[in-house]
Amino acid sequence: MKRRGPGAARPLCGAALAAALLLPVAAAEQASAAPAADGKRQELPPMPSALDPRADAVECTAASREEAEKQDWSRQRLDLARAHQHGTGAGTTVALVDTGVSTDAAGLGGRVTARGAAGDDCVGHGTFLAGLIVGEGWGRTRLPGVAPEAELLALRGTDERGSADAALVAGAVRDATAAGADVIAVGVALPKRDEELTSAVAEAIDAGAVVVAAATPDPPHAGATRETPARTYWPAGEPGVLSVADMLPSGARPGDALPTDGVDLVAPGAGVVSGGPRGDGHYLGAGASVAAAYTAGTAALVRAARPDDTPEEIVHRLTSTAYPADIPQLDAYAALTTVLGDAPVRARAAEGPVTVRDTASADRAANRATAFVLLGTAGVLAVLWAVIAVPRARARGWRPADTGRD
Repeated sequence: MKRRGPGAARPLCGAALAAALLLPVAAAEQASAAPAADGKRQELPPMPSALDPRADAVECTAASREEAEKQDWSRQRLDLARAHQHGTGAGTTVALVDTGVSTDAAGLGGRVTARGAAGDDCVGHGTFLAGLIVGEGWGRTRLPGVAPEAELLALRGTDERGSADAALVAGAVRDATAAGADVIAVGVALPKRDEELTSAVAEAIDAGAVVVAAATPDPPHAGATRETPARTYWPAGEPGVLSVADMLPSGARPGDALPTDGVDLVAPGAGVVSGGPRGDGHYLGAGASVAAAYTAGTAALVRAARPDDTPEEIVHRLTSTAYPADIPQLDAYAALTTVLGDAPVRARAAEGPVTVRDTASADRAANRATAFVLLGTAGVLAVLWAVIAVPRARARGWRPADTGRD
């Protein structure tokens, strides 16, 4: 069932807490600086979600000359290092519907195949997302995707410049279904519902695919104001589709995020680092598509570990093991390792910001209280023994009581 409401803050600890407290990611800063896991910023070129449609000539995104020196906050937030001890997505296929993917891009390990024009990624956005899903953790910084041993099928749902088209997205979803994809990740968000796309998504779910979609379009956009009404974007709004929005290191939605209804999960979607279609450098990305890519990779981990689960069961696992907040926050490690009981487990939405309480002093107080109770009980028993048992023993001359036996 779709959920409503803005994202609330998730408590952080350790390096992730330092990054969130010392380095809050403002919307204006997301395009150039990424908060690293140790709290330091690293400057990287932005990965666009689309190219200028008004330009006379198409100029593809240039190769980045910068390499990330450290992991960004998102991979620690998802606890990927521990999750990969339990699964890497081997044996699954994730279909990515976006701007295409360069199959020979750095860090993808040769596990990407592309249909038609999808092998030419001029924008670079689809290749960036592919690194988040199936990246093998290349270079000295080790930037793995969520499912580094899964296969990825690249499909284009946009034109060459990255403008989304409902007919292209519907055709890509049908191609993914025909190819037997386990997970279908849609990185674009359309403002109007389309009959063919609705039908294609329903067929994909009926065929056993988990469909994950960005809840809103990626920047650049006009941004949200107080007057901006909430609206549903597609195919995220289709029944059975896991609608995913982006969050900052604090757990909150970006300040200029477009309001939308029916978001099921939020996941890291600001200051995230990945590779591109050309060169060995790194880029910085943001938006709901980034969050959807992380969620699709997690779905691949779950599908690999639980191949008999239905799409509904996998979606239920992703949402019920998420961190509880106004909108549940993706937890890749918990989704892969949590043992769910027979009864459905629902992520309880918080009514306000969630904070971490230091229970150390309370625990010490509880231990002291327990000790006082035990000592008090012992004292009462001693008094009762003195009042009742001692006079009776004295009357018997301190001899044992007569039990009535010979």
